[in-house]
Amino acid sequence: MSYSQRLYPWAIVRLLPQMQRVVVARFRNRSNAEGHMTALKRLMPEAEFVIIFDIPNPIGEEESSE
Repeated sequence: MSYSQRLYPWAIVRLLPQMQRVVVARFRNRSNAEGHMTALKRLMPEAEFVIIFDIPNPIGEEESSE
């Protein structure tokens, strides 16, 4: 997770079929995420969105690709 992503821990995720997901936007606080999600639900009422708190990995424990 990059430094800029660490500054924005709240994320709106769109849930897709077959357990897929897409991060739509990131926010510094939950209230901004909730307001944005309200607008998204008005624009796309059939889509399913959730708000998550994306906890970053500690700096020394980044995911390795094996």
